Amino acid sequence: MSIIERAAGKLGQGEAPAASTIHANRPSVPPEDNGRLIEAAIERAEASFSEPLPSTRQVARPAMQDDDGPATVIGSQRGSVDIARLRMMGALTPDAGRSKIAEEYRLIKRPLITNALGHAGNPPVPNGNLIMVTSSVPGEGKSFTAINLAISMATELENTVLLIDADVAKSSIPRYLGLDADLGLLDVLRNPSLELSDVLIKTDIAKLTVLPAGRGFAHATELLASSAMRDFVKDIATRYHDRIIIFDCPPLLATSEATVLASYMGQIVFVVEASRTPQEAVKDALSHLTDCEHVGIVLNKAPSRGGSMDYYGYGYGYGYGGYGEYGQQQKQ
Repeated sequence: MSIIERAAGKLGQGEAPAASTIHANRPSVPPEDNGRLIEAAIERAEASFSEPLPSTRQVARPAMQDDDGPATVIGSQRGSVDIARLRMMGALTPDAGRSKIAEEYRLIKRPLITNALGHAGNPPVPNGNLIMVTSSVPGEGKSFTAINLAISMATELENTVLLIDADVAKSSIPRYLGLDADLGLLDVLRNPSLELSDVLIKTDIAKLTVLPAGRGFAHATELLASSAMRDFVKDIATRYHDRIIIFDCPPLLATSEATVLASYMGQIVFVVEASRTPQEAVKDALSHLTDCEHVGIVLNKAPSRGGSMDYYGYGYGYGYGGYGEYGQQQKQ
């Protein structure tokens, strides 16, 4: 029996979490031309953020037009992450120190960073700085995992992180982080004259920048599978190779576009909810990931070995050949 099958086999084991448990993705609060030098755009954006952040979420809000018209913006965006909201969600915060959730995400992120940037003379894997976080179906905690992973990586001394909300049909990253966001990824893909620097949100978590999903429209999800998205991903992978880029992507069985996105990525973090996701759904979803050699599984919302309602996760390494232990996940 492969380790993937063993991981899937854990899904039907154990009691379901108690109703009072805080679930990963169920917060308890209400909820350019692509040929541009993207590195230069990001540097220009970050250069404008050297002064202390104001208390407001944005210095200037983008000027909005009708949904199908071109977007224009005034200035760049900056935002303050709602740390109190993250704590209420049971999420990782920058001041978590050596808490259980902080230690667990250190285990999860370490092989991802090694693959992304290389280590001890070993080169990085192709496109290893592009990390997709996804799941089989909605509601398994992928956005929660993407946020925690981004915050954990941003605490690294040498890492900067760009978190992209690519789940355009069910955008949640700005809401979970408490950020105001109007324009984003979809607007950049649709309007070649739009500067990437004008839609990025530089947060007050020192090394964390967020690219929101942007304004929705009728064919938003199809745009993720377009040549514009392919070119955008290629640019940010090759022109800004020293930044780790995390994509919160749609569930693999919810949209066909998610499979196309997976083909662009160097690494994939596949989130599975224990005691809920059918094994067949996991196997079906994993069959869509054959184009990526570096896939890790995080088992989410699983009862701890001691029988308490703490949570932990399993990860089973990279590729479909030899899987190794990948990490543990969170108390929620």
